[in-house]
Amino acid sequence: MLITPDLRLDTRAVPFARRLAAFGDRPALLTRDGEVSYRDLADRVAQAARRLGPRRRLVLLAGANTVDALVTYLAALAAGHPVLLVPGDNAEAVRSLTDAYDPDVVAAPDRDGGWTLHERRAGSVHTLHEDLALLLSTSGTTGSPKLVRLSHDNVQANAESIATYLGIRPDDRAATTLPMHYCYGLSVINSHLLSGAGLVLTDLSVADPCFWDLLRARRATTFAGVPYTFDLLDRVGFADMDLPHLRYLTQAGGRLAPDRVTRYAGLGSRRGWDLFVMYGQTEATARMAYLPPERAAGRPRAIGIPVPGGSFRLEPHPDWPEPGTGELVYTGPNVMLGYAENPADLALGRTVGELRTGDIGRRAPDGLYEVVGRVSRFAKILGLRVDPERIESMLADRGITAYCAGDDDRLVVAAARSGVDAGHVRRLVVKECGLPPRSVHVHVLPELPRLASGKPDYRAVRDLTPTDAPLPTGPVDVARLCRLYAEVLDRPDATEDSTFTGLGGDSLSYVEMSLNLERTLGHLPPHWHTLPIRELLQAPGREPRKAAKALRTLDTSIALRAFAIVCVVGSHIPVFHIKGGAHLLLAVAGFNLARFHLTSAGRRERVRHARRSITRIVVPTMAWTALMLLLTEDYGLATLLLFESFLPPREGHVAPFWFIEVLVFLLLAVTALVAVPAVDRLERRHPFGLPMALAALALLTRYDVLGLRDRIHLPSAFVVPWLFALGWAAAKASTVRQRLLVTGAALLTVPGFFSGEPAREALIMAGFVLLVWVPSLPSPGPVNRVAGLLAGSSLYIYVVHWQVYPRVDQFSGWLALVASLAAGVAYAAVAARVARGLPVLPPLLRRARA
Repeated sequence: MLITPDLRLDTRAVPFARRLAAFGDRPALLTRDGEVSYRDLADRVAQAARRLGPRRRLVLLAGANTVDALVTYLAALAAGHPVLLVPGDNAEAVRSLTDAYDPDVVAAPDRDGGWTLHERRAGSVHTLHEDLALLLSTSGTTGSPKLVRLSHDNVQANAESIATYLGIRPDDRAATTLPMHYCYGLSVINSHLLSGAGLVLTDLSVADPCFWDLLRARRATTFAGVPYTFDLLDRVGFADMDLPHLRYLTQAGGRLAPDRVTRYAGLGSRRGWDLFVMYGQTEATARMAYLPPERAAGRPRAIGIPVPGGSFRLEPHPDWPEPGTGELVYTGPNVMLGYAENPADLALGRTVGELRTGDIGRRAPDGLYEVVGRVSRFAKILGLRVDPERIESMLADRGITAYCAGDDDRLVVAAARSGVDAGHVRRLVVKECGLPPRSVHVHVLPELPRLASGKPDYRAVRDLTPTDAPLPTGPVDVARLCRLYAEVLDRPDATEDSTFTGLGGDSLSYVEMSLNLERTLGHLPPHWHTLPIRELLQAPGREPRKAAKALRTLDTSIALRAFAIVCVVGSHIPVFHIKGGAHLLLAVAGFNLARFHLTSAGRRERVRHARRSITRIVVPTMAWTALMLLLTEDYGLATLLLFESFLPPREGHVAPFWFIEVLVFLLLAVTALVAVPAVDRLERRHPFGLPMALAALALLTRYDVLGLRDRIHLPSAFVVPWLFALGWAAAKASTVRQRLLVTGAALLTVPGFFSGEPAREALIMAGFVLLVWVPSLPSPGPVNRVAGLLAGSSLYIYVVHWQVYPRVDQFSGWLALVASLAAGVAYAAVAARVARGLPVLPPLLRRARA
């Protein structure tokens, strides 16, 4: 079934991406907030395909487990556009591959968390082979320009093969536990959509209790895991969970220890689900072999049999003289076209006919294949494929001579002693390959180990004894816990206010951190990964009276402004992904407008106060923009005039000051309204009813009832006013009934605004509920002062951070966040002094001394 008539009939495409509508109203995508049927998905894919156009272009897609990313991926496959799939959470990989391959279209989240197609040109500057469908980095080398070229037939054939041996049924539902850009995670998506099964879209870790709530709520029947996933499953008590809909688990991405295979196969047999252990490589699109579930318990060391349509042969290897062994060579319709190392290679057709896996294997008498060694130096560590030669080259570029070797659990780096700092080397390696810090062992040696021939002795490197500093011991206090966090996460900046997630902890370091914490504390506090270190030690019997004395109260709107601006800047860098701050600030702005300007003062005074407030926003913004216009190429005249977001979007560009432009527009509109005597009287007579009526009117553009988006560019200033109006109404709600009404309006209208981003919508709704129902929050005095400083400087932080963080985040994202906040606070102080006609330098010096 052709999903769009605009496509030429002779355009090569991936068949299953064109046949989505055939599954009708069956659920295709399931999230925490709703479902998308196959029919609806096909419509969205068709719309995106029309946007991509009938002329083949190279599409770079920032992969993510979201509806937007998946729709774009399927649209490109269906329309015949080759997709270069990169990790959406790795800005450096996106930048480097964009520079290396010059894509015609870049599909990625924008700075404000939306989804954009940056069409860099109408056609293509590349010669794209007619068979080319997909370009993937091998796992663990996502920033490398060396890519795997996959054809339409590769993608289709491997999806069909996997669906066959797993027996995927239309009523199956797979949770997306792996990244979309990783070939294993992508194979889950392809095989289930081919079969008409459902995908439970999530980026939650199996270590998160919310993942299991979602799994049960959406009746998921399967999920996929790499070896480390099974460490997490042990940690969270998976064996005792009640999962009545679970039908099978799949495992790939590296060797799972035989005892673990035996144990999970036995567990599945008792609980009524199967374990599929699988073997594959990106060069084979995904899978080459699988171990039939009934053989797993008795043959846990085997990789199994070839997938349907594939076959193995053993090529004798001189370094492995053992009879019956040889390099595994795979043949099948899923074998890649070949590699690409530069854009010219995109014109190539098939350059390989079979795949040399680099693994030494043997075929046992029972017909099952086993892997007994490796030919090349590539290592698969915690499921990530790591190229030691690439790491050595990276270190050499920085003047560090080193040898690297790895096994299933760790990467060992031996560096020549010449003033080299082991911690610095480890941080470079961690950034390069994406491994958790505790899996990288660095040894600084007087002389690097070599064989008699003078060649590197990698076996000696691999056998080096770990020399990590011992984990801290002694009395359990905050300082010891900070040292523990610093050691495990390699974050010497850990403080008592740090959290596991705030310090960059992830699923790979979750197990080790939780084990060490439990050993140190004697128990594991609930939700420990979100608690500041100091709170881990709080005794259950702490006296309430003493605690109360240490707390004061903080105005909720101030707390939300401070929180939101930190979220905005931190997500732009990004050091975390807490989105929704700017839209929450719009609601707070409406709230504060009502509180501070729509008072009992006379109409003219109201207008005068509002004008002054607008001036305090516009003048410092334009002053900074004018300065940057002179010193940099960051801005243009439209930015200076605060009008850029009202213009049609340009290729690859997002208006940086859209929030300020929207805010100024809304403030001007409300000021103009209340300047009219009749409206002023109406507002005084119906202080709650007027903003609620305006919010209802604004829903016409929020839901695009008139279909304007299909005909014209609809700026944010015309889409988001309902949030501002609801904030205004919240400030004027004087009864429980009114507060319930405005809360209900927010909870009903925010969901769905950011498709596929429930966390973002949840943040906005949670902040709004606090704004309506909780006038103040308990807070220590120091927090009050910091929050007040950040809230008061939030406009200035927003204005200056665009120039600050790009110049600092190359050293540290967290430093970039602190620098952006500090620069905004400093600019606020300058603006305040200038506004009063006072010298600027003295207060800045006083702040610096403080």
